[in-house]
Amino acid sequence: MLLRILPRLAFCLAASLPAWAGAATQACRVPDFPQEVQCGKVQRPLDPARPDGPKIDINYVVVPSQDRNKLPDAIVLLAGGPGQSAISVAGWGQFAFSRLNRRRDLVFVDQRGTGRSAPLNCPELDSNAELLDTAQVYQNAQKCLARLQALPYGDLRQFTTTIAMQDLDAVRQAQAYAKINLVGVSYGTRAGLEYLRQFPQSVRRVILDGVVPPDARLPSSDAQSALDAVFADCAKDARCNSAYPQLAERWNKLLAGLPRQVTLIHPRLGNQIQIQMTRDIVVGMVHKSLYAPMSVAGLPYALTQAEQGRYAPLVALSGATNLPGQAGIAYGMHFSVWCSEEYARLPATPAADDFAGLMDGMYKQVCEKWPRATVPAGFYTIPRSPAPVLLLSGGMDPVTPAAHGAHVAAALGPQALHLAVDNAGHGLMSQGGCLRELAYRYLNAGSDAEALKVDTSCVRQIPRPLAWQMPLPPSSADASAGNGGKR
Repeated sequence: MLLRILPRLAFCLAASLPAWAGAATQACRVPDFPQEVQCGKVQRPLDPARPDGPKIDINYVVVPSQDRNKLPDAIVLLAGGPGQSAISVAGWGQFAFSRLNRRRDLVFVDQRGTGRSAPLNCPELDSNAELLDTAQVYQNAQKCLARLQALPYGDLRQFTTTIAMQDLDAVRQAQAYAKINLVGVSYGTRAGLEYLRQFPQSVRRVILDGVVPPDARLPSSDAQSALDAVFADCAKDARCNSAYPQLAERWNKLLAGLPRQVTLIHPRLGNQIQIQMTRDIVVGMVHKSLYAPMSVAGLPYALTQAEQGRYAPLVALSGATNLPGQAGIAYGMHFSVWCSEEYARLPATPAADDFAGLMDGMYKQVCEKWPRATVPAGFYTIPRSPAPVLLLSGGMDPVTPAAHGAHVAAALGPQALHLAVDNAGHGLMSQGGCLRELAYRYLNAGSDAEALKVDTSCVRQIPRPLAWQMPLPPSSADASAGNGGKR
């Protein structure tokens, strides 16, 4: 009984404190910040059903407002993935929301399993993961699984989105924020919707950028639709069709010629490498290239070159040989979340297209042996929202297209405002400009009614990017692949 009373007592005490009172954070330094910030942590049970069992620390960073008239509602960034560390992208978050930071704290919580919060990293999958086929991903995932299960926090069933959002609310209480503003990107939108479902009265405003509905079966045919649009757009454009005729047929011919041994120049290191190029690897690289309009513009050239046996442009375009960045993915957390929340929803029959088939096959293999949690039925629902929610979608997005945003907005009800840019890709706020200004005005509006009536006239439809033109002789294409191209 005492264990049930104490959390309520802690909440009441937190609520009675001034809204700007902070928890026991301390000055610290994190990458990308020239100034000191505040670091904190809350201790949480690994298994919420066993409060006396093993504990983990949920680490977070606060970029405090310096204004004497600071506002009490902090902005909390929910990272993507799943598996991305919020602290690792705090520099981008502070840059994107610097004006709001003048009067509001910015908070970056490493979700359990990521960054500094009981990390579930898989170095076996970090290096050039896009150049691994499904069988190699499975083998490396099994090696990682065995190592992760030996950790003190190795019960991988305890890393669901539902539990993680309970951790986030513990941070909110520790920092004595009566309400918070959530900004979710990609998977962070699903996390934000789950926090809103569990703790609706603790939310002031929400921004969801690249919406992942909790009730959508993933992966889906969205990536194939995005690639089909590339083919159709090129066929309609005289300039593109002249340079890259019959692009869809060339794609099918490319896939039919796999697997094959390929020798190419590493785009980053400049040395010669050999790759057994499989269907899985090629489909995976094209999927990665569909995320941003600038890389989509390079796909007609890269696919045409690959169909002729020159794969360096596609490898470079996909970023498959880039160095792993700070904002990498903790694949142990990724699989713990996805295997629990999506594995049971994968279809029994093979997927109808290459992209969904690749993802289905990978998750089915990995998740068959990965520990899986029981997910509450409510997780897959979208209740009406009492708080305003701004949803942002890109029409070219291969994973979270505009239809997802429209579906979630309809379910959330009259407090939802959905904006879609037809020829934009994944993650609109990363493009800056108008959308960041819009986010500022929406979050800074004095009332909910004003927020929902925010002027969106700056959001304009944009044309699809022109396909790259690369007037190079075929014999020199591989040697020049890393030198960029002309528009």
